[in-house]
Amino acid sequence: MLQTWISIIHDRCSHHVKSDLPPCDGDSDTPRCRSSCLNKKYSNPFAADKHKGTKSYNIKSVSAIKEQLFKNGPVTGAFTVYDDFPMYKSGVYTPTPGGKELGGHAIKILGYGSEPVPYWLVANSWNPSWGDHGFFKIAMGVCGINDQVSAGDI
Repeated sequence: MLQTWISIIHDRCSHHVKSDLPPCDGDSDTPRCRSSCLNKKYSNPFAADKHKGTKSYNIKSVSAIKEQLFKNGPVTGAFTVYDDFPMYKSGVYTPTPGGKELGGHAIKILGYGSEPVPYWLVANSWNPSWGDHGFFKIAMGVCGINDQVSAGDI
């Protein structure tokens, strides 16, 4: 099940790593919205699975982010990417001092932990060949990640 979910959320090209996927050639168009399920074996009607957001909001503190994750699940976030981030493989990421900023990046925060550094567990959108099978841990507070978190009510 996890592998199926990973293949759905990730692009079908290779971001920043050599893999069996073709290299990415820049941004792609947003996929069109669908009004039916692609999985013919899924029996729940599309209309019963369709949910709409009623409110979105920014989350302003580490404790509030943790509470949101615990009560309502994943949140969206963004952070500043540095030149050593594309080479991430495992562990808790912190940028190398003096690194070059590459730009901003939007992600999904799934959880948190400590190894012993407190971190956010994050799903990246690049592909399952990057990082730790498409996921990474980032130290809380680095790269502006604590300041750019939002969620919504459904």
